[in-house]
Amino acid sequence: MLHPRTLTVTAAAVGLLAACAKQVPVPAAAAVSAQPRSVRLLTNTPERETASLEKRREDVEVDTREGERTPRVVATGETQPLRLDGARARLCGDEACTQGFAVDNFLLLEVLDAKGKVSRRAAVGFTDSVFIGNEQVDNLGRHAFTFEPNEVDITELLPESEPFRLRATALDFWGVGRVTALYLRLEPGAGRGEDDLRGQ
Repeated sequence: MLHPRTLTVTAAAVGLLAACAKQVPVPAAAAVSAQPRSVRLLTNTPERETASLEKRREDVEVDTREGERTPRVVATGETQPLRLDGARARLCGDEACTQGFAVDNFLLLEVLDAKGKVSRRAAVGFTDSVFIGNEQVDNLGRHAFTFEPNEVDITELLPESEPFRLRATALDFWGVGRVTALYLRLEPGAGRGEDDLRGQ
């Protein structure tokens, strides 16, 4: 039979070993190494006269004094289901995100939830106020035809943890319509949280 003091020492030793085991850091190799990825939204669509673009977005109205209030569709594209999961989301003109993009007149970005319902919208490009019904669509970025790679950040437009799809429609209401290739660039580990910390 073991002496009570021996039992106490043995229990203390086991407790110390358990405490040490909890403090062992996780090896760096065990961490998941996520890489940036790009998802194509639109292909390059050459310039065409507005009048030659047959399809219109009847639900969209542009508050303009020149051109047509109901814009015409230059091109449209939609991603497969995606998750942000802490990534930063920006727009680029190529897969490597080394080129910018151009659009005449503007992009209508629509975020679709898991059921296919549009949850948020934004306009990017050279346009006056854009309306869908009585709702004014928010503008993102500069009032311009061309944008640098990574210039247009759409992270705040997307749900932080829920699955979504992103639809991009290039729309034109005056003169000529065109859009260059457009990619959604997802940069892991650079999402809302990190930017908030840097701002403090």
